[in-house]
Amino acid sequence: MRYIAFLGMIVLVFWFQNSFAQQKDTIPAVTTFKFKTVIIDAGHGGKDAGARGSHSFEKNVTLSIALKLKAALDTAITDVKSILTRTDDTFIPLNQRSAIANQNHGNLFISIHCNSSPEGTAARAHKQKGVLLLVYGFHRLKEQEEAVRENASIFQEKDYKQNYESYDESDPSNLIVLNAYIQKYRKQSIRFGDLLDDEFTGVDGRESNGVKEQGVLVLAHSAMPAVLIETGFINNPEEEEYLNSDEGQHQIVMSIIRALRNYRKAIGS
Repeated sequence: MRYIAFLGMIVLVFWFQNSFAQQKDTIPAVTTFKFKTVIIDAGHGGKDAGARGSHSFEKNVTLSIALKLKAALDTAITDVKSILTRTDDTFIPLNQRSAIANQNHGNLFISIHCNSSPEGTAARAHKQKGVLLLVYGFHRLKEQEEAVRENASIFQEKDYKQNYESYDESDPSNLIVLNAYIQKYRKQSIRFGDLLDDEFTGVDGRESNGVKEQGVLVLAHSAMPAVLIETGFINNPEEEEYLNSDEGQHQIVMSIIRALRNYRKAIGS
């Protein structure tokens, strides 16, 4: 039955594409899109502490940055509404974070995180450092260390098996639906990631690990362009101090604001 349903979906997709191709020349151009809502997601929270440094937890750093980002965004770009997925030290399941974004018709999902490496928290030379920008890549779900680490948050959820039982990369119907989202929002996500990377490196002088596609669930379930920002390695003492400082958090926030302004210009909104 699943094979028959799969064939049926393929036929429907091809029919839709063919029908649209025949009609697109007669459809007038529509330029009514307005960039109105940004979702700000402070990673982890509550019983899910996230990565650990020598004296701080990821959940607290991400919340502090997210609150500062909302305040700055509400002041700097007044025609855009900002919505936080959490405002305090509360555990929010990944699917609920995506639901908040989707229910509020977000135009961009920004998830704030801190990175960590297997090196531990001891100070030593040549420790990993720098920002990393993640966009969703369904086909790489099982391949990447960062994706495995970020997706591990689901195991803090009581009903994680029921909440994510439909998330099966071997299910053809899921593959079609998720790839549809990827194709629609992938370019915008990468564009925003590139703009962020330019600000972090060009203005703040931060090192960067680039923009990468990975199978992070909170990005997969958000029906909009989405970027997860690994703001730095919290287990690197130098970066932990930066991530916890007012100056460091201010720099991160202002880089995001500048990238957001440039992104709106790039998409014509």
